[in-house]
Amino acid sequence: MSFPLLTATAALPAIGAIATAAVPAARRTAAKWLALLFSLATLALAITVLVRFDPDGERYQLTESHSWIADFGVRYELGVDGIAVALIALTALLIPFIVLAGWHDADPLETGSRRWRPTQGFFALILAVEAMVIISFEATDVFLFYIFFEAMLIPMYFLIGGFGDRAHEHGEEKAATQRSYAAVKFLLYNLAGGLIMLAAVIGLYVVAGNFSLTEIAQARANGELEMATNTERWLFLGFFFAFAVKAPLWPLHTWLPNAMQESTAPVAVLITAVVDKVGTFAMLRFCLQLFPEASKWATPVILVLAVISIIYGALLAVGQRDIKRLIAYASISHFGFIVMGIFAMTSQGQSGATLYMVNHGISTAVLMLIAGFLISRRGSRLIADFGGVQKVAPVLAGTFLIGGLATLSLPGLAPFVSEFLVLVGTFTRYPVIGIIATFGIVLAALYTLVLYQRTMTGPVKPEVAAMPDLRVREIAVVAPLVVLLVFLGVYPKPVTDVVNPAVKQTLSDVQKKDPQPEVEAAK
Repeated sequence: MSFPLLTATAALPAIGAIATAAVPAARRTAAKWLALLFSLATLALAITVLVRFDPDGERYQLTESHSWIADFGVRYELGVDGIAVALIALTALLIPFIVLAGWHDADPLETGSRRWRPTQGFFALILAVEAMVIISFEATDVFLFYIFFEAMLIPMYFLIGGFGDRAHEHGEEKAATQRSYAAVKFLLYNLAGGLIMLAAVIGLYVVAGNFSLTEIAQARANGELEMATNTERWLFLGFFFAFAVKAPLWPLHTWLPNAMQESTAPVAVLITAVVDKVGTFAMLRFCLQLFPEASKWATPVILVLAVISIIYGALLAVGQRDIKRLIAYASISHFGFIVMGIFAMTSQGQSGATLYMVNHGISTAVLMLIAGFLISRRGSRLIADFGGVQKVAPVLAGTFLIGGLATLSLPGLAPFVSEFLVLVGTFTRYPVIGIIATFGIVLAALYTLVLYQRTMTGPVKPEVAAMPDLRVREIAVVAPLVVLLVFLGVYPKPVTDVVNPAVKQTLSDVQKKDPQPEVEAAK
């Protein structure tokens, strides 16, 4: 029997979460180092998965399959394609930086503070989320996926509500109320999507007789399983609704700004760079494979929702006074690009969307973590409370600028390649949608450069005059991510080589081919 590498990759952070939570309360530093060690070990396993994966091999590799609930056809079934491998690598890469960035975020405040929480719990919850996200990327049994798709809400709820941002202009009592509101809103939105998906999962079992993604997709491709048109459409909508909430897609996005605003910066990165990617990934893996005809039927409406997300998110980002809310609305705009690329039904669009998931995770991590360092120094999230930071903390300002330029997809940085592919892939099939979406780039430049100008340039405000520059630990957090942004911006081939074969297979599932160019290239 071969080593269950996929199980090990998901199980290791789960074991780390239990071990970290079990550390005695007095040994907070030991808990931090233990969490970091487990996150690095998980990264090593994720790299092993990446190395062992053959992009030109079988669609699902490193597979594991064991009977679980035999009476209902539920199996413990895992397998990864190129898209899943890329996102597992992203998740495992970001978690050590999230742990390092949040090194002091759960430290107790003054004696008697109502905001005291055990440090061990903070890091244990982060590792628990990592475990659930990884197994969600690996699951090829629909029921198994659903369990962890929903279960990750529990640790996220406590991370948002129990370990909120300490920089709050309304005092501790008001901050606690707003954290609770953000956590409950996050939970209710995602639970509503999950309950609708559960009905669709049950409906799928009634129609197909099992939960195996590979078996159902194969039976559909061979004509052995036929769904009535209305049945397929309703099932598709049940799945898509849950994924659109998680993504988040307009108009189901309103939980995200509150959650990111009230979370610590590392938890905000965990939300938008890691957890939300499960939604867009699931659109590719489940919606398109299980319901190809319904996916094509819904495409025009989904593309309209995506382009609204792009423009709406960017417009609201322009008008934000809070740094974290600005980044949250920028992420809503970026997720619109990802969804648009997926449903453009072209190889360029879907390759760009998958690459965008990876690049957005890295660029948002850089921008949000630097914003977190900035906010912790000033004790305020408000843009108006900053000014002239680049004169007193040039390294902080420089890395913040690189993160901002990546957010606006500057050529030479990683997000540019993915955004360009999404726009090209969309324009070849839906030119009007592609043209409208392009305005999102202009707005991104506006909100990013205005943010930098108002916080980093101009006269030095007295409150930031003594602001320290980045410390060694903080440089260790952002420097590797900045290097990766530049590397993938210049040379994205390592990622595209992994994801492109999976994208071609996904297009084959929906029986779509790239549009032929109207003008042939000169020979």
